Amino acid sequence: MHFSLGIDAGGTYTDAVIVRDSDGSVVESSKALTTYPDPLPGMKNAIDALNPEYLKDIKLVSVSTTLSTNTILESTGFPVGLIMIGDYVIPEKLPTDYWVTVSGGHNSDGEELKALDLDSVKEFALKVKDKVSAFAVSSYFSNRNPEHELAVKQAVKELTGHPVVCGHELSQDLGAYERAITAFLNAQLIPITHKFIQAIVKEFEIRSINANMLMLKCDGSVVGIEEALEKPIETIFSGPAASLVGASHLSRFNTCAMIDVGGTSTDVAMMVNGLPQLSNSGAVVGGWQTRVKAIRMETSATGGDSHVWVKNDRIYIGPRRVIPLCRASVIYPGFKQKLKHNRVAKGYLCESIQVTKFFVRTGFRPIELRAGEREIYKHIGKEPVSFGDLLIALKKRPSPSMLDSLIQKRLIQAIGFTPTDALHVLGEYTEWDVEAATIGASMLGRIVKQSPEAFSAEAKRRVARNIAEDLIAYLIEGMPRNEIDRVLLGKNFTRFRVEIPVVLLGGPVKAYVEDLKRLVNADFIVPEHAEVGNAVGALVGKGIKRVEILIKTKVIPISREDEAENMDFEAHEKCAAEDILQYETKNEFIVFSPSERKKFEIYTEAVEYAEKLGRQLVMDYMVSAGLQKENIKIDVSRRHLAPGGWTDVPLETKLVFVGIGIPKTTITV
Repeated sequence: MHFSLGIDAGGTYTDAVIVRDSDGSVVESSKALTTYPDPLPGMKNAIDALNPEYLKDIKLVSVSTTLSTNTILESTGFPVGLIMIGDYVIPEKLPTDYWVTVSGGHNSDGEELKALDLDSVKEFALKVKDKVSAFAVSSYFSNRNPEHELAVKQAVKELTGHPVVCGHELSQDLGAYERAITAFLNAQLIPITHKFIQAIVKEFEIRSINANMLMLKCDGSVVGIEEALEKPIETIFSGPAASLVGASHLSRFNTCAMIDVGGTSTDVAMMVNGLPQLSNSGAVVGGWQTRVKAIRMETSATGGDSHVWVKNDRIYIGPRRVIPLCRASVIYPGFKQKLKHNRVAKGYLCESIQVTKFFVRTGFRPIELRAGEREIYKHIGKEPVSFGDLLIALKKRPSPSMLDSLIQKRLIQAIGFTPTDALHVLGEYTEWDVEAATIGASMLGRIVKQSPEAFSAEAKRRVARNIAEDLIAYLIEGMPRNEIDRVLLGKNFTRFRVEIPVVLLGGPVKAYVEDLKRLVNADFIVPEHAEVGNAVGALVGKGIKRVEILIKTKVIPISREDEAENMDFEAHEKCAAEDILQYETKNEFIVFSPSERKKFEIYTEAVEYAEKLGRQLVMDYMVSAGLQKENIKIDVSRRHLAPGGWTDVPLETKLVFVGIGIPKTTITV
């Protein structure tokens, strides 16, 4: 009997799940704390908790990880040289100090605008080759003609030996600058991804697991290891994508909304007819707009580890993440006694200074600390210290902004009361130390004149409202959050109704179902194995390949004045409107595809060629990814830009090919 292994390294937990190949049922699962900055130890711990009898029969492994996302967010990627070809308008901010713009580029028809200045490219490459680990290249309209990007790639590789990533290899969408950013981010991830994948492959070899290995992309599809190595940027946000695919699989709904309540955040996304709903503009990560096809999602900093704190007799949830009191009590012996005796004057209360908040060092090494940061940091060690401890050690009030800065630099981590603690007090989730959670609820509740149970119940209701708000904000794009909140609070005698099932994932997510039902009229479902739904999603993701091909109509003058030869579309429109078009024209149809640019004189021939090429590109990709032809389905959609007054064919025709298949679970030897 054969089995498959799914692994998801999330923000707080790393989940592993084993699925029986014969019927797709989950036979075992495990959870371990995610390890930073290297997720591999956490993955090892999750695998170690599984039955070795199953592991020896694993034939397929699929992984989703926060590695790419965290690398970009933390700006810890490798240095990259960025080469931009064309008349770029450089914004104030670029992601690298090593960049250059050179002459070249094409127009929207794929015709060369200016000759490529390859000498300047070579000069730049030689200048920075010892300062960077890779290069990224983006050219104007390379999605219509990539010849300049390819020429630069060849020249730079020959000169430096470094990897070179081209914008057209990652996206066929318009936006030269966004393609440049996408190529840059991909290039800086390549060395890190290589190291991670080599390590995890070695780990499976040590365990004698000889399996086909896949990684989940941010559009909910899976790719083979080779493509994951070339295009690691496509694995950003693979965690939420895994959750969405897992929610659909576990609930057996092809169309549903998904809410994943994790330790760090809550993610909302939607599946429509078996396919994830994608963002129209591409993924935004670390403030950078990319052209990566990713699931559309709504994310908020509300999770099981969100900090619950009080100020001016009000309760706040997040946005910072902390170690729950109940878990800290297990990790740090003697912490519970310190918690009991902690005191903070009411006037000092803020997010960084709470009666239940403590600080510990992380494993990160400090670099360039300011004097105030250095002073505080030296008094924080591997055991939790409170505000009072720091007050005594410093002989003055520790600066909240300095504490915040140390947390942002990941040099210290905070401990505090969380929604997870609230559930422990209410008896709805008791994985850790209930007494420690109750002590914290009692101390905070005393400030707002509530019992521990009442305080915890109110914190739980606030979390449910935040989750409901995220759901509605996703489903009704553009609706102001304050208006959503007014309805959720029961004002205006109005209530939201959701017409599709809403699948909930996350460890203690069952605890929020009744509160959510009181807020939103919807069918909220918690499927079996919801606590490891993301690992299931990493495993059951389908092979999906999208290919877009554009057919563009170009009007060619064939008589009268030579100066009209290069008249563009706008000029023709003007002439036609003024009834002064004094020459004959013919149509030329240009097919732009990821593989080539080709011209036709007859529209139907262009369409026929595009249809055949699109299907072939999808099929070649799917087969190379380990999918069997008989299990691959290809759907084709067309979208036309309506014809103008002077032509009887569409100005543009976009064909979108979507191939769907199930990965093989057997080994290819």
